Parts: sequence; C-alpha cells; structure tokens
Amino acid sequence: MSKSADGRASKVFKAMNRPLTVLGAERRLFFVALISGGAIFSLLHSLLGGILLFIVGVILARIATKHDVEILRVLFNSGKFRRRYDPMKWEAAEIIIRNRNAQS
Repeated sequence: MSKSADGRASKVFKAMNRPLTVLGAERRLFFVALISGGAIFSLLHSLLGGILLFIVGVILARIATKHDVEILRVLFNSGKFRRRYDPMKWEAAEIIIRNRNAQS
C-alpha cells in the first residue's frame, strides 16, 4: 500500500514497474540479438555462427539491462539534442584582470 499526500492509500503492483524482459534481457535488445544471429545464419550459412552471435548478444543485452533498462532510449535520443558541455574538450580561456581605481 502506498499513501498519497492527502492520506489516501492505494495499491501498488510490482509488475507495473518491472521492465519487460526476455531471458533477463530487455525485449528490444533481445530482439536485436535474435535478428543479428538470424542474419549471420542467413548471410554466411553458418548455424554455429548464428547461434554463437545470438548467445553473445543475449549476454551483452543482460549486462546492459542490469545496468540501465532504458539504455536504448537514451542512446537513440542523444542524437536529437545538441551538445552543451564536453568535459574532454579543453579550450584555453584568456582572462584579463584590470585594476580599476574606484577613488579616482
């Protein structure tokens, strides 16, 4: 039960806040791993290569999901906004200090 500011209690279900996953990986990342494994199988005619790429993709997707569930949304939206601050970019700034005599 969760209480709001005015004192009312409402039920909160854990399943509503849980990310949608397949084999522990976020569903979109799982789909990318599945499609890339299928593409390797189709293009190179290598069943072992397709299965291996799928397994490696699912493992990487599980690691990414464990760290941040919304990593794909962040990566895709990062290209839409302009850069404001880059801590690795260093530009020399010229600082001029002028003494101003307030009494004269």
